[in-house]
Amino acid sequence: MARIAGVNIPQNKLVHVALTYIYGIGDNYSKNICDKLNIPIKKRVNDLSEEEVLKIREFIDQNFTVEGDLRRQTSINIKRLVDLGTYKGSRHRKKLPVRGQRTHSNARTRKGKAIAIAGKKLTLMKK
Repeated sequence: MARIAGVNIPQNKLVHVALTYIYGIGDNYSKNICDKLNIPIKKRVNDLSEEEVLKIREFIDQNFTVEGDLRRQTSINIKRLVDLGTYKGSRHRKKLPVRGQRTHSNARTRKGKAIAIAGKKLTLMKK
């Protein structure tokens, strides 16, 4: 089993797809890695030699911030915004969308499950 950046990469997937299992490496970065290391995109992980796996591992370690380091860096940046009291920090603290999305009818993923307000329909009907 290939282990790159602390992640077990699936054996039967294409190399450029399997590299996206690493947090911080998306589709474009994985294709760029394959191009720079002259690894065919159509090759599968279980067809890689130990040398190719080692080349990929070293290239990612040298050129990318991935997994735990990237998660730590992101959480530190969010904590800094919250501590400074910026608008974005206040949105993070309230668990609301940060980048200007509407919240009246959407944002259920960020806000969580809808909470029923008892008696809301009754008060609207009386008016």
